[in-house]
Amino acid sequence: MQKNNKNILKDIESINQIPAVTNILEIICKTTGMGFSAVARVTAEKWVACAVNDEINFGLTAGGELKLETTICNEIRQHQNPVVINHVAEDLHFSSHHTALLYGFQSYISVPIILKNGSFFGTLCAIDPKPAKLNNPTVIGMFKMFADLIAFHLDTLEQLAISEERLQVERETSELREQFIAILGHDLRNPLNAIANSAQLLARINHEDRTQKLVNIIKDSSFRMNGLIENMLDFASGRLGGGITISATPDEDLEKILFQVIEEIHAISPDKKMKLNFDVTHPVNADGKRIAQLFSNLLGNALSYSPAESTIEITAESDDEQFTLCVANPGKKIPEAAMERLFQPFSRGEVEPNQKGLGLGLYIASEIAKAHGGSLAVSSSETQTCFTLSLPILK
Repeated sequence: MQKNNKNILKDIESINQIPAVTNILEIICKTTGMGFSAVARVTAEKWVACAVNDEINFGLTAGGELKLETTICNEIRQHQNPVVINHVAEDLHFSSHHTALLYGFQSYISVPIILKNGSFFGTLCAIDPKPAKLNNPTVIGMFKMFADLIAFHLDTLEQLAISEERLQVERETSELREQFIAILGHDLRNPLNAIANSAQLLARINHEDRTQKLVNIIKDSSFRMNGLIENMLDFASGRLGGGITISATPDEDLEKILFQVIEEIHAISPDKKMKLNFDVTHPVNADGKRIAQLFSNLLGNALSYSPAESTIEITAESDDEQFTLCVANPGKKIPEAAMERLFQPFSRGEVEPNQKGLGLGLYIASEIAKAHGGSLAVSSSETQTCFTLSLPILK
C-alpha cells in the first residue's frame, strides 16, 4: 500500500509538471459552462484528483480522493470509453445512477487518458449541478484532444525520467570503471617494475647463455605488459574522459625519441632487423612521450606480424609542411574486412597463436595522431604492410 501511495504522489507531481494542464481545465469550464473540471488518476484501488479547476465549491483539491466505487471513472477504467451526460434527470441509464445521486451533478463528461504503452492512467472529467450541451462532436473532440495531449506529456516525462536514470547509472558506472582501471594500472606497474629491475640485475651478475635467454624473455614480456597497461589506461581516459591529452613542445627532437624507442626494443629483441631512413630537418610541434608511445605501438605491431628474420623499414622525414613517419613490414596482406576496423578498439587482424594483445595499440596510436591534428593511415599489399603517421608543421 505504501508503494502505491508513492506512485500516486509521483503521478500527481507529473501532472503538475505539465504547464498546459491548468489552462486545459480552465478552457474546459469556459467552453462547456461547467463549474468543475479535473485530471483524475484512477487505479484499481483509488480515485485521486491530480489537478483541479473548481468554480462551484465542489470541495475537492489536488491530492483529494473520492471513494473509487462511487465514481463513474471506475467504470470507464474497465471499458475505457468516454461517458457523456447532458442532463442526468433525462438520461435513461444515469437518472438513477448512484454517483449522480451522491454528488448531485446533472451534467457530466469523462474521457479516458491512455498512455502510449496502452495502459490506463485516469480521466479528464468535468461536472456541474446544471445541465450542459456536451454530447456533440466538438466538445467530445476537444476532450479527446486534451486527453491525448496530457498522455503525450506524461509519456515524455516518463521517458525523460528513464533517460536521466540511465544517464546517472552510466555516469556512476563510468566513474567506477575509470577508477578501477586507474587503480589496476597502478597496482600492475609495481610488480612489473620489480620484474624488469630484477631481470636487469640478473643480466649483470650472470652471463651464461641460457640465463641471458631467460632474461631476454622476461624483459620482452615486461616491455609488452607495460605497453598493454599504457594502452589500457589511455583507452579508459579517451573513452570515459575528455580524450587522449598531449603536452606539445614547439621543436621536439623526434628523431632522438625514435632512436630511443628503437634502442629499447633492440635491447629486448637484439635479433630483430630494422632499416632506418631518417631525414628530420624541420622542427615539429609534438608531445615526445606520446609520439614515442605511438611509434612503440606501430613498431611492436610490425614485429608481431612480420616473418622471422625479416627486416622492418622505418622512414622518418620532415619538410616545411609536415612530419611523416612510416613503419613498413613484410608479411601477408591485411584482409579488407579487417582494414575497415583496424583503428577501432579491441579490433585485431588474423593472429598467430603467439600473437597476443588487447587490440588497443593501433586505436591508441590513431587517437594520439588525432590529438596532434594529424592522421594515421595504413596500406597493405600481398608483400608489405605500411603504417604512415602524418603531422602538420605549425608555422
